[in-house]
Amino acid sequence: MTAISGHCWHCQQPLSETDYSREGECPQCRRQTHVCRNCRFYQPGIHNDCQEPIAEAVLDKTRANFCDYFTVNPQGAAAPAPAQPADDMLSAAEALFKSGDD
Repeated sequence: MTAISGHCWHCQQPLSETDYSREGECPQCRRQTHVCRNCRFYQPGIHNDCQEPIAEAVLDKTRANFCDYFTVNPQGAAAPAPAQPADDMLSAAEALFKSGDD
């Protein structure tokens, strides 16, 4: 059996080193694997969403690319945070700007 080196960014299927070729796909969900979302340098919210400062910008983080800095993230991509309901955000905003003289 082939050793697991990481997980699919989309479905968290365990992947081996050979699954990360330039045109590689996840055997379960068929998503491309040599993508920013599977890289250990991927970090949303920072410049270009990449911790590698000299890497070229990649616009679509879920499509295969030619980045020379790609390194498998053994933890897999972090699941996105669940969206906060609009009512909760509205209540938080109202509480923030509520005057103290009610």
